[in-house]
Amino acid sequence: MKVKVDANICVGHGRCFELAPEVFSEDEQGRCHIEREEVGEALEEQARKGAANCPEHAVSVVEG
Repeated sequence: MKVKVDANICVGHGRCFELAPEVFSEDEQGRCHIEREEVGEALEEQARKGAANCPEHAVSVVEG
């Protein structure tokens, strides 16, 4: 599984990195930064939770 963020949409609510700190972090502007683009099985639930809670839908999960 891979995670992606559309930097043009993200406004920095921080839900992704609050809910999934091993997958996402905060950049210099307070917006989403992906720590692990390729997510292993152990972090899949965290990645999905972070993506599902993005108000702008800037974070996406790509299976496979």
